[in-house]
Amino acid sequence: MEKRQVLDGPNARQRIYLIGRLRKAVKWSTLFAQLCAIKGDSRTSLEAEAYASFMKGSLLFEQDQNWDTALMNFKSARAVYEELAKYGDLESQVLCRERVEELEPSIRYCLHKVGESNLQASELLQIGEMEGPALDLFKAKLEAVMAEARSQQAASMTEFHWLGHRFPISNPKTRVSILKAQELEKDVLGSSANSLPPEKKLGIFDKIFTAYHEARSCIRNDLASAGNSENVKDDLNGLDKAVSAVLGQRTIERNQLLVNNAKSKLTKRRDDKNEKATKPEELVRLYDLLLQNTSDLSDLVSSGRDRKPEEVAFAEDCELKSLAFRAERCFFLGRSYSLAGKRVEAYALYCHARSLAETALQKFQAVNNGDQMIIEELKILYDECRSNSCIEHATGIMDELKAPENLSKKISSINLTGVDKKVEKFLLEKLDVYESAVGESNVKSAPRIEAFPPLFQSIPRNPIVLDLAYNHIDFPSLQHRMRKDKSGFLSRFWG
Repeated sequence: MEKRQVLDGPNARQRIYLIGRLRKAVKWSTLFAQLCAIKGDSRTSLEAEAYASFMKGSLLFEQDQNWDTALMNFKSARAVYEELAKYGDLESQVLCRERVEELEPSIRYCLHKVGESNLQASELLQIGEMEGPALDLFKAKLEAVMAEARSQQAASMTEFHWLGHRFPISNPKTRVSILKAQELEKDVLGSSANSLPPEKKLGIFDKIFTAYHEARSCIRNDLASAGNSENVKDDLNGLDKAVSAVLGQRTIERNQLLVNNAKSKLTKRRDDKNEKATKPEELVRLYDLLLQNTSDLSDLVSSGRDRKPEEVAFAEDCELKSLAFRAERCFFLGRSYSLAGKRVEAYALYCHARSLAETALQKFQAVNNGDQMIIEELKILYDECRSNSCIEHATGIMDELKAPENLSKKISSINLTGVDKKVEKFLLEKLDVYESAVGESNVKSAPRIEAFPPLFQSIPRNPIVLDLAYNHIDFPSLQHRMRKDKSGFLSRFWG
């Protein structure tokens, strides 16, 4: 199983090792089936026989030989598992049904190799997208077959056609990459594209981008080794421009798919997979990407000197799509402001989106081969802009009529009691900011003038002076400056 899961399939040494392990598995599974036939009950014997048949078919499948025998073994294993799925406990029945589903692609592939089936390449790709441990070997085999088929088709692919230009393709790797991308495009642009889920389409788009990037890498390498041949360089530069333009188109289509997927979740709180609903800001971001994509694609197509009428028409189509995307972006930006309670801004954006939608609609209708789907979307957008602008206008008038009452209630809620932890700044701290504290509808907490009782603040006070030097100073004697008292003879006896 480890050798089966190697990217790009096992190499020569790993293939020899894999076949050797499969031979041992066939040997031991056959001995195990013989032992179960003697010692085990009927159900155990059938399970062992089905497993032995599966291992024999897998060995022949990997050896690319005896497809008839491999088909017979796979069919034998499927028949046994189908019978076992009808009996036993529920867990055993589920396991047997899974084995039947895993065997089906191998049987269809064997029929294709034998020649009893007319499977197309797209059907083989669908089989390869199935999941299961028994399909790992089949996927590696399928990828090799598809690569071989692409190489055979690429041999006849000598030119790449784009907007009236024909660019020769000399590098086989470039041919294979472009051919792979074109095959994948049929799945997302063909008639069966509507039946695919969005997640699967996004995965296919990623594969398309990878294929075109590989083609561009090969073209750039050829340009680096082209030398001084101007004709070859011109052809390679033109091919690079054409592949880049197609890559830009597919990028726009992928982003449009993301927009449609986001719009489907816009009105829902939760979808079936318990995912969050889309916010208008996400659609604004997606339309920003689409505007950038169309601008880049228009600049790319408009570059160059000898422009054909097809290129001019393509660039004009990009401009029309850009105008439609601008209208959509402006509409969802207005919805974002509406949800934030900003009626004036939302009303102005809805009116501007209506004007853009009307202009785009007129230009699309003036074109002979205008995209009818875009025209219908613009009509719906025009009506939604008109209805939403009326709603915002009416809601704004109602808010204006209720404004004095609401303002009175909110002003009455202003107080000085307590300290509210939710208040970021008090009114006295925002005297230099022009911002309404009670008029905005999105203000959650009641405003407060100032924290009361006020908090303690540190203030400066007079310094404390301590005379510590007095006790350490030796003052000079002043006895000679003091007055001496005069005394008589008798004072000597009482002195």
